[in-house]
Amino acid sequence: MAVDKIEVDDARVSHNYASLNGRRYHYLLGLPKNGEFKATIFLIHGWPDISFGWRYQIPLLLELGLRVVCPDLMGFGRTDAPKVPPASIHLYGFKRAADDIAELARQLEAPRIILGGHDWGGMVVYRTAQWHPTLVTHVFSVCTPYMGRSDAYVSTEDLVKGPLPQFGYQLQLAGPTVEAKITTREQIKMFLSGMYGGRGPNKEVAFSPEQGVLFENLEKLGMTPLLSEKELNYYADEYARNGMHGNLNWYRNRKANYDDELELKATTIEVPTLFILATRDSVLTPAMSKGMERSIPKLTRREVAATHWALWQAPGEVNMHVKEWMESTVLCGRSSL
Repeated sequence: MAVDKIEVDDARVSHNYASLNGRRYHYLLGLPKNGEFKATIFLIHGWPDISFGWRYQIPLLLELGLRVVCPDLMGFGRTDAPKVPPASIHLYGFKRAADDIAELARQLEAPRIILGGHDWGGMVVYRTAQWHPTLVTHVFSVCTPYMGRSDAYVSTEDLVKGPLPQFGYQLQLAGPTVEAKITTREQIKMFLSGMYGGRGPNKEVAFSPEQGVLFENLEKLGMTPLLSEKELNYYADEYARNGMHGNLNWYRNRKANYDDELELKATTIEVPTLFILATRDSVLTPAMSKGMERSIPKLTRREVAATHWALWQAPGEVNMHVKEWMESTVLCGRSSL
């Protein structure tokens, strides 16, 4: 069965801008048809994605009576992408993202919000719930398991050598190669199509979890099955605004996140939380979510048979889980939160 989705230039959402702690952010804003809403939900994307990545979920959440806010994270889409250096890498950290979400909520006069995240966005919503516990009422994450703050710094290199060899791609993304080789709009479009599942005639792929972007394959790849040509062009245009530098800074900030979180007191998430596992995710693997209940006592688990792009690949199943959780745990028949 077809799932409703937001189209490029869809009238159900508007493009808005806000100055958040000195930086300009872009966000999509959607309101239920009657203009009245029961609660506000922020949807936070990951890499390589933008706010439009939630296009299949926005209509459902509007139908449930929610005001929907989808920001482009720092370095993505139409949000500022400051160069590092001279800017601080901390601009691309979880603490800064959490503070900017809190500021946007304040400007939108939302004293309490629900948070949904995917990929990096999943880590952002977990940390936002910890940095701003009086702001966040509920959290859901698709694909991204909860990872607590560490008492000792562990580098990406050590993660790759140890428990998470599938994070090898992060070493490539943090380095200079991807930024140097993907510079033009057409290169960006080809790269994104491959990252979203485009294959070559002999099943060549664009990405290896252990190695990263496979540049030798990019020109062989066909169109992604997950986006229309119009949608892919929209993504390419959005990424071409500022190039790859800003979004790749999310892979260069591991030490900055550790330093920020030395001041983080919370070690658990106390609000009701939904985690939707993608059973075929080759990076955020099912094994990584083992034991999440110890840190999130009010955890609900669900799963979908999909890869990392579950939001688009299995939107009906994702939406079903989100809807059931929203109705049973979040809204519970109340007119407002």
